[in-house]
Amino acid sequence: MEIIEKLNSRLLDKSSRECKLDTEVYRKRASVYAQMEGAISVLSDMQADKSYVYKSKAAIALGLSMTENPSEINSIWEEEIIKKIHPDDRVKKYVHELRFYELMDAMDPELRADYSVLSTIRMKDQNGEYRLVKHRMFYIYSPDNGKLRFAFCLYQLALDGTLSPDSDFMIVNMAKGEIMLKDKLNYQNILSKRELEILKYIGEGYASKEIAGFLSISINTVSRHRQNILEKLKVKNSVQAFKDSFY
Repeated sequence: MEIIEKLNSRLLDKSSRECKLDTEVYRKRASVYAQMEGAISVLSDMQADKSYVYKSKAAIALGLSMTENPSEINSIWEEEIIKKIHPDDRVKKYVHELRFYELMDAMDPELRADYSVLSTIRMKDQNGEYRLVKHRMFYIYSPDNGKLRFAFCLYQLALDGTLSPDSDFMIVNMAKGEIMLKDKLNYQNILSKRELEILKYIGEGYASKEIAGFLSISINTVSRHRQNILEKLKVKNSVQAFKDSFY
């Protein structure tokens, strides 16, 4: 199963009773955050499979459309923003979010609000050049059933725009001001040259059939490599797998 499918199977869990959190309350908060922080804020509703995107002037620098502000998307994935993320960072972002979900799912519900994701990613700007963007993500759980209801993301231009070869992905304890876990995956050392090639195409959104054509190999070979990538990056439904990939 692909990373996005794994995330969808967990994030869009409709097996439990409806959550009564007021969407409008959280939409207003997302709007305020966008303006006060000079950021693009995205509120994703897991129950409705919908997202609300609020943009400050920073969206112009990243070449994002300001025609509809806010805009509503019938998906929890903000494709206009995601497609601007560097392919390598896009895959890392998905992997990291899956790990964050697994950790939060296993954590004492009373402690979940203390944690968030903090990462630095590369995104294309209005000139088609990559710039560093600070990405933060918070989970909001339902008091009715304990299930994840909202994911709140902030995209903000980094103050230090110097590009580095690797982007940082961390989970922080906001209550203590501490880095809880920091991603130590070095894909260059973990994956083979062929797997790195396939990972790049995956990050760019290509299907297995297309990747097979680019590399002149069979679809079965591509599928085997994709499974190996998932195994090597430890994308499994296991807290231990999460911990094994961090220090």
